[in-house]
Amino acid sequence: MASLEIDVSSAASGKGSARLRTKGRGHRDRTDGNDSELSRGTFDSTASSGAGPVKSVEGWIVFVWNVHEEAQEEDILDAFGEYGEVRNIHVNLDRRTGFVKGYVLIEYAERKEADAAIKAMNGADMLGQTLGCDFAFREGARTRRS
Repeated sequence: MASLEIDVSSAASGKGSARLRTKGRGHRDRTDGNDSELSRGTFDSTASSGAGPVKSVEGWIVFVWNVHEEAQEEDILDAFGEYGEVRNIHVNLDRRTGFVKGYVLIEYAERKEADAAIKAMNGADMLGQTLGCDFAFREGARTRRS
C-alpha cells in the first residue's frame, strides 16, 4: 500500500501544491491565537519506560478472574479489603441468571495496596475455585497467560 504525506500547515493554508479538502465548519485557521494542538504539532508522548502496570484515571484497577458464580460482593470485599481500602468494586452479573459472570474489577487508591492484593490473592481459593489476579491495565507488549 502506498503512503501519502501531506504537509498540514501548507495544505490547510492553501499555499502548498497539495490542497487538503475538508467539509463542515471549523477547518479555517484560527485568528484568535487559540490554535489546536494538531495545528501546532504538539502531542502527548507515547514513549514507555517498559512493561508494567498503568494507573487508570480513578486508581489502580485489579482484574480478578475465575470468580465463583455464587460469590457475593461482600465475600469479595472481605477478601480483598484486607490489603487496603477498596475504593470501588464492579461485580458483573449475568442478566438471565443473576449470578456473577466470573470476573470482578477492584479499584485501589495506592499501588502498594493493589500489589499486595495481587500477590496474596493470585492463586488463592474462594468458594472452591482458584482465583487469578493481575492489573487490568498494562503498558508494553501483551503476554499470554496459561
